[in-house]
Amino acid sequence: MAFQITKAVIPVAGLGTRFLPATKAMPKEMLPVVDKPAIQYVVEEAVAAGLSDVLMVTGRNKTALENHFDRVGELEEVLRKKGELDKLEKVKHATDLADVHYVRQGDPKGLGHAVLRAKMHVGREPFAVLLGDDIIDERDTLLTRMLAVQGERNTTVVALLEVDPSQAHLYGIATVEPTDEDDLVRITGLVEKPAFGSAPSNLAIIGRYVLRPEIFEILEHTEPGKGGEIQLTDALQELATGPDWGGGVYGVVFRGRRYDTGDRLDYLKAIVQLASDRDDLGPDFRPWLKEFAATLTIDDHEHPDAP
Repeated sequence: MAFQITKAVIPVAGLGTRFLPATKAMPKEMLPVVDKPAIQYVVEEAVAAGLSDVLMVTGRNKTALENHFDRVGELEEVLRKKGELDKLEKVKHATDLADVHYVRQGDPKGLGHAVLRAKMHVGREPFAVLLGDDIIDERDTLLTRMLAVQGERNTTVVALLEVDPSQAHLYGIATVEPTDEDDLVRITGLVEKPAFGSAPSNLAIIGRYVLRPEIFEILEHTEPGKGGEIQLTDALQELATGPDWGGGVYGVVFRGRRYDTGDRLDYLKAIVQLASDRDDLGPDFRPWLKEFAATLTIDDHEHPDAP
């Protein structure tokens, strides 16, 4: 019988420098994507996949995250008295989503170090890691599929996405071999942000992992890698290739809808895409968007009225 995974780890200690000055006093994970903070999409995804125990690995100035998933009695009472029950339900939804815990990362030593900080909470159980920069559309069941693979094969599983080869140097890249399932590959090697033109494939790791607890032991002796940080990719490379670790590493090739909120341009695209698909906003937003798009030119300098 497969072990029932219930724990999700969400690293949220990053400074969000690409979004300054908006993130000077507010965590980047709290930036709104339409009308919900980005972090809520991630927690909702975890809960939808059956992960009810969520640990956030935080840093300084992240108290807004804790406040968002806590009760706000005064606000609830005001909304109740005004009869604004729809808004009240949305406020309570975030509070009741999951059993959320917090631990400080301390020194910002990279993703691998952030995952290692979850060791005491996770214990000797498989667990999921979800990165907040990647929002997976709720209509796509990537995490559920990854959890199923972990249960069937008792292995570590990462999410992979085919990227343009010219962009491969921006990601952790996997070397793979096929399995008997179309969306599943066995990973034989991993490299973090390979030199331009040297990537072994165009299969990039995106921010979803289901890890066996052996990863903690590996991370404890993983030396700093790219950027002087402890890279989770380096630990996964050892797990995939080391003879002392059972289970290996598999990759689920994701072909669904992913919204990258990691930089300003992709963040804007994510908002437009999600708003366009909303039943409450899309019918009015899409016609306006088409009209607005029709007024644009590819290059402002090509516009006849441009100076």
